Amino acid sequence: MTRALVRLALPKGRMQEGLLTLLADAGIQVRVGPRAYRPTVSLPEYEAKILKPQNIIEMLHVGSRDIGFAGADWVAELGAELALVFDTGLDPVRLVAAAPPGVMSAPRPAGTRLLVASEYERLATDWIRRRRLEATVIRSYGATEVFPPEDADCIVDNTATGATLAANGLEIVDELMTSSTRLYAHPAALKEPARRAAVNDLVTLLSAVLEARKRVMLEVNVAADRLEAVVSALPCMRHPTISPLHGEAGYAVKAAVVRADLPRLIPAIKARGGTDIVVTRLAQIVP
Repeated sequence: MTRALVRLALPKGRMQEGLLTLLADAGIQVRVGPRAYRPTVSLPEYEAKILKPQNIIEMLHVGSRDIGFAGADWVAELGAELALVFDTGLDPVRLVAAAPPGVMSAPRPAGTRLLVASEYERLATDWIRRRRLEATVIRSYGATEVFPPEDADCIVDNTATGATLAANGLEIVDELMTSSTRLYAHPAALKEPARRAAVNDLVTLLSAVLEARKRVMLEVNVAADRLEAVVSALPCMRHPTISPLHGEAGYAVKAAVVRADLPRLIPAIKARGGTDIVVTRLAQIVP
């Protein structure tokens, strides 16, 4: 049996669903059976294993996996020496310090220390040192937000929206870092040309999907005398595609535009003489 060129680690848990959807949209099929930790991947010369994100970081650090997806927060927490290959932007979170209102500013009796609960012992300790706090870190194992006020004064935890913190009577007092699902590599894995090329191909496929998610294809018909006015309103990747309409009735213009710009673009195009505007979704964009 030929050894896989690239040993890929995929995450178990909350970040898996979005990542598998991204891979599928890129045309990469990952078949995961029930209780299966060794899925099949439709990329040639790739071999995959599903691991917990923290274990992915550890396996990349020691070199038993070549590349893998994990959160930047846990890479920082574990102090792993990895090469960042690609940021998918999926599962964005902030690592924050949070406490009940007034706790951090309230005077404390001499000789007492703040209690900071966190799964991120390393990062919480670094934060305490930077803030020059007299504090002790309590290691938590999930549900960190329930520690204050009885069992801790403050927490260091990740949050996507802050809603869970607010529901538990906590307010954010500091931001330590931002994180998302990113593709990391063991540095040695990128030194071999064939392996590096295979990793670059994967990044090309994933970035094409992510770019397409931000844009749509806008098509509009326009009379010849209004062509330049309409084209000047279109922010596109490079240049719009322009084709003559049947019977010299004008031109068809196509451009990949940022989806969020549509509420502004469509009225502007109509005002400049554009007609028959069609907007379609894109699957992949490769510059």
